[in-house]
Amino acid sequence: MSAIPPELQAKQAALLARLRAAGRVMVAFSGGVDSSYLAWAAHRALEKDTLAVTAVSPSYPESHRALAEEVVAEFSIPHRFVDTHEMDRAEYRANRPDRCYFCKTELFEVMGQMRQELGFDAVVYGVNTDDTGDFRPGHRAADEHGVLSPFLDVALSKQEIRDLSRAAGLPTADLPASACLASRLPYGTEVTPERLTQVDRGEEALRGLGFRQTRLRHHGEIARVEIAPDELGRALDPQMAKAIVAAIKPLGFRYVSLDLEGYRTGALNEGLVQIEGLTIHPVHQTAS
Repeated sequence: MSAIPPELQAKQAALLARLRAAGRVMVAFSGGVDSSYLAWAAHRALEKDTLAVTAVSPSYPESHRALAEEVVAEFSIPHRFVDTHEMDRAEYRANRPDRCYFCKTELFEVMGQMRQELGFDAVVYGVNTDDTGDFRPGHRAADEHGVLSPFLDVALSKQEIRDLSRAAGLPTADLPASACLASRLPYGTEVTPERLTQVDRGEEALRGLGFRQTRLRHHGEIARVEIAPDELGRALDPQMAKAIVAAIKPLGFRYVSLDLEGYRTGALNEGLVQIEGLTIHPVHQTAS
């Protein structure tokens, strides 16, 4: 384990203490940067009194499953996959700006039932201080179900989580930002398994072309490809542009476009305003 600055050591110690105080803990674990470090920290604090739980559904990228399995195997973290059925919820499929609320509601209801059946005391998930600046309706679902947010309690940022993950030797430390596949569909576009599969296969194809940070935004017949700004030059090469089209178009798109602004998180939240009376609340940090 590499050296950690004293102030970050103090935050990690506070995090471990909070997890110990929570009792037996279940971790909502996707295999991404935040949830992997949270699962590692919970296991370090509680050993066998923790369980990482990965929700499997059409919105969960296949590549994430492989990484989740790698993390729990390498660090001997108790783990289970569980099926969630957010696709059965009409509110989720409608894909309004509060879609994540219904997805997280499904997740936390499933985990809440597991918690009772298996005798755990709490459910935790990996929202961090950087998440407080964007629209995160899933956090409302967490509050309603009594899910704990230990990263907010100790004021850990995304970069600090990456630094601590690197020190712990987690393979996710430098993983690009990730989100569920439904986040690639513009609000108002119905979430269907077919569209999610198109996105998943498209992004896998883009990674196969060597792009590290990318998104495929699904606009019906149009696939809008976002590439990280530092990789955008390579994507603009005429031969690479042809390769991108050849990889994406056969998935069922008529047109393939490249977004010249490049990849950025929350792209579909840009300009988000009150829609049809829907009240939008940002995430608020929990008092420490």
